[in-house]
Amino acid sequence: MNVSGKWLVILASAVIIAGSGGVIAGVSIGEEGQGQNAAPQMDEENGETSSEEGWEKVHQAHDLIVEQYIDDVDESTLYEGAIEGMLDELGDPYSVYMDQEMAGQFEESLDSEFEGIGAEVNMVNENVTIVSPIQGSPAEEAGLMPDDQILEIDGNSTEGQSLNEAVMDIRGEEGTSVTLTIERPSASEPFEVDVERDAIPMETVESRTIDRDGETIGLLEIISFSAETAQEFEDELNGLESEGIDGLLIDVRDNPGGYLNSVQDIGSLLLPEGETIVQIEQPDGEVIATPSTLEEEKEYPMAMLINQGSASASEILAAALNEAGDYDLIGETTFGKGTVQQGYQFEDGSEMNLSMSRWLTSDGNNIHEEGVEPTIEESQPDYFYTAALAVDETLTFDDNNDQVGNAQHILDGLGYDPGRTDGYFDEQTEEAVAAFQQETDDLEESGGIDEETAQHLHSAIVDEIRDDENDRQLDTAIGYLVSEVS
Repeated sequence: MNVSGKWLVILASAVIIAGSGGVIAGVSIGEEGQGQNAAPQMDEENGETSSEEGWEKVHQAHDLIVEQYIDDVDESTLYEGAIEGMLDELGDPYSVYMDQEMAGQFEESLDSEFEGIGAEVNMVNENVTIVSPIQGSPAEEAGLMPDDQILEIDGNSTEGQSLNEAVMDIRGEEGTSVTLTIERPSASEPFEVDVERDAIPMETVESRTIDRDGETIGLLEIISFSAETAQEFEDELNGLESEGIDGLLIDVRDNPGGYLNSVQDIGSLLLPEGETIVQIEQPDGEVIATPSTLEEEKEYPMAMLINQGSASASEILAAALNEAGDYDLIGETTFGKGTVQQGYQFEDGSEMNLSMSRWLTSDGNNIHEEGVEPTIEESQPDYFYTAALAVDETLTFDDNNDQVGNAQHILDGLGYDPGRTDGYFDEQTEEAVAAFQQETDDLEESGGIDEETAQHLHSAIVDEIRDDENDRQLDTAIGYLVSEVS
């Protein structure tokens, strides 16, 4: 077994391009002379099976299955099942096993491009749950949101599936589609969402400037923390500084994390020399702090945008900027993942990511399952959180259901006043739909919401969500930085 040297602060193997399975190398599976009825001995002092006796028990079970099971047995599946069973017993969704194919796909998730729907998922309370869609991805286009639970994939239940099995069913070739049955906290009934898979580009850092009230604010958006992200961040930051920015806003909303060394390197580009970026707590209790090496402190004000889709490495950077740099965090409480995984690669190319340590904030706080709270809380308009429309039958006057409510929220967000958002299709809602249809090319002015109208409504609200003018969190952050400059 070789240690790969990759320390991961990401929702490990949960990127929607991963798979499942795997075979461990170098484990003995049986010895001559073992009796089928032999029983492992117990430690008389504590009643627990010793390591040697435990492996003997595993070998006996293996031999009995191979020799006596009623049907033919593929021994490789037994090895895979043994590893998966051990990891399942840990109760840790971030300690995962990947076969060759899955390991390669996981590497792709931190590479420049991959094929899939572009969403980060995790196992939450035994439910496959979306943490965040990648911005501009098919998942975002389809209206998938953080905390959406995936109940079915192409009509097949995810109940009893491992995270990796579900991921393999969701991913696929560019141009193909997958139908997900979604349960959303804000919706009373599950609904279906069709997502067309695509090639997902992973440019991990994007930059631009925003001018307001005579001040220029640099905006750096970190999409994920991949192998080259720190260098990309440094290049983009240097470019912004050469333009003469008055303040800097860093956006890690919907960023699922990535490599630990990447976020450590970025911390050293922002925090004063000697300030702690992150602390790593080892299994033996030893705590190792990573200090910033930045020699010249930044002279301009900074702030960071966060939301519930900001996870792992994003949370490390957010906590460091706030606690070590005294910079403000604007938005919503983050996801809450405070463990670090070590990647181990086996001889056959399979891989296991095992939780080996915890990370603590600059001040030594553990945010696992708690998240990092904003110092300036700001939410988005209601329509940012609206469920995608799933119209099987045309919605018309006097209907009363969640889909009508979703449509009313969308119409309201688009400026077509439906009069209500409780899900009852009344005359004013009908008038709002007709007005939208009248102003939209290729739509018949019927006042009802058929599949075509639903698609146009969804496309229109996605455009509204992407418009900076409607981004309350961004507006609040820019306004705050401008006031700090002044």
